[in-house]
Amino acid sequence: MQKSLTTLTRSVALAAALGSAVSAMAETQITGAGASFPAPLYQRWAQEFHTANPDIQVNYQSIGSGAGIKQFIAKTVNFGASDAAMKDEEIAEVPAGVVMVPATAGSIVIAYNLPGVETLKLSREAYVGILIGKITKWNDPAIAKSNSGVTLPDQDITVCTRSDGSGTTFVFTKHLAAISPEFKDEVGEGKAVDWPTGVAGKGNEGVTALIKQTPGAVGYVEYGYAKNNALAMASLENKSGEYVAPTDESAAATLASVELPANLRIWPSDPTGKMDYPIVTFTWLLLYKKYEDASIKDAVLKFVEYGLTEGQKFSTELGYVPLPAPVIEKCKAALATVE
Repeated sequence: MQKSLTTLTRSVALAAALGSAVSAMAETQITGAGASFPAPLYQRWAQEFHTANPDIQVNYQSIGSGAGIKQFIAKTVNFGASDAAMKDEEIAEVPAGVVMVPATAGSIVIAYNLPGVETLKLSREAYVGILIGKITKWNDPAIAKSNSGVTLPDQDITVCTRSDGSGTTFVFTKHLAAISPEFKDEVGEGKAVDWPTGVAGKGNEGVTALIKQTPGAVGYVEYGYAKNNALAMASLENKSGEYVAPTDESAAATLASVELPANLRIWPSDPTGKMDYPIVTFTWLLLYKKYEDASIKDAVLKFVEYGLTEGQKFSTELGYVPLPAPVIEKCKAALATVE
């Protein structure tokens, strides 16, 4: 009798192990990589999506937009992600074709570490001057004239920038080049530029850490990273001459005036509205137009559609701007073209 029970127990255990193995084999795994800007949101989507769809596992790696586009072109991932929508020449390198879908939006902020200075206004002259290395002290007249009543220290400014190819850098430098011919000539725009001053960190994570640990530091990061790490953020002068703080409302005001073109690729480099925050961007998921594996295609589409619908509810708490309904409808139409 004892031997029979032992045999039965072993059989049950073996069946359970085989069942687990079969279940693991049945699980579809999809991988994505790219922008660090939306990484906290995409990783939250992956977690929540897997809970609702246990048969699909999504792995997203935050490696920067430039590296994400390279991996997408090389077909080492099932989807890519970039704050800089792919250029025509990059799309031409993908024989399977490309469908770009805005997945969320957010602000790029100028965060700073200046103990005792809780509010800070930066004019266009001031923040361009800081980034090109012409303004090197916090009590420079170009900063002081916009901050009446604020005691600014006689302290060196340490500029913190990105070391990797970055969509955040692409959007930020595109804005700076749009408002300053001097910046455009001296630094230019792109996913990676030669900054004339400062120290560099990898990813939004790296720049956030540099600012946080360096008194006197200033740098550009995605709003959610600054918010979640309790970094102080400057109010920036917009095209209308108003100083606007980075908030959910000011970012939404900027997006409300954006009309997406047919290819869903646009950057509001210098928005004109009185209450618009000046540096807001969409960020894109990069899908292949044709997938060789139908199960992978179905899993990717299911995940992206989840992000565009249920996933949008996590945007605000993580520091992103939920997509307006008309944008979501255009995104769904784009998904329908994936084969």
